[in-house]
Amino acid sequence: MARATVLGRLTWRVATVTAVRDETPGARTIVLDLPGWPGHLAGQHLDVRLTAPDGYSTQRSYSIASAPDGDRVELTVEVLPDGEVSPYLARVLAPGDPLEVRGPIGGWFVWRPETPEPVQLVAGGSGVVPLMAMIRARAAAGADAPFRLLYSTREPGTALYQAELERLAADGSGLEVTRAYTRRAPEGWGRPPARVDADLLARAVWPPEREPAVFVCGPTGFVETVADLLVSAGHDPGLIRTERFGPSGGRS
Repeated sequence: MARATVLGRLTWRVATVTAVRDETPGARTIVLDLPGWPGHLAGQHLDVRLTAPDGYSTQRSYSIASAPDGDRVELTVEVLPDGEVSPYLARVLAPGDPLEVRGPIGGWFVWRPETPEPVQLVAGGSGVVPLMAMIRARAAAGADAPFRLLYSTREPGTALYQAELERLAADGSGLEVTRAYTRRAPEGWGRPPARVDADLLARAVWPPEREPAVFVCGPTGFVETVADLLVSAGHDPGLIRTERFGPSGGRS
């Protein structure tokens, strides 16, 4: 059984786009139907392959945004400047179109609903995508592990999943959301636009003595800075898991 699952992850399969929805002016969620999908864990990703009529092929990795849900998988794709794959996925792909995918991939940067310890999520930009899968998996499973999300974006208009996060944070289930902005904050926002720093982490993150499982995802510089600040604040490095991506078209 385990061997069959591993082989399945290495096999390209054809998904069908069943729906698309805009999350921001520069990002879109793609809903895929994947018959025979083996299931995934929150935090995993899959590979997407595009092949041109002349035979040229290219592929990218994208984090899965959805909780496990049968044969249904969601990806949220942000258009990258000069991107080769993301503009097609986020602006051209339409319901009914086929899409080659391979996965699920990854077994370290994952969260399982049966784990009881507090969870701290720290996202930079589209790094919130795999963390949103964790939040959704928690809600779907009715898990009671306390969750905190610190989400840093350039400005309010670039923040993904705004309405859903507000709803989940207000339902009393134990999700807390703190937002930070690096370029433009809403009028009257308590913190001026700035990068995540030690002071913000001290106010928004579970204290080290709670021994939270920490997941940090975003651009490489963001992830490295946050991880270093958390360790300096006393968090156990062994409890900090990181996922990073760059402008060349990595995950998310």
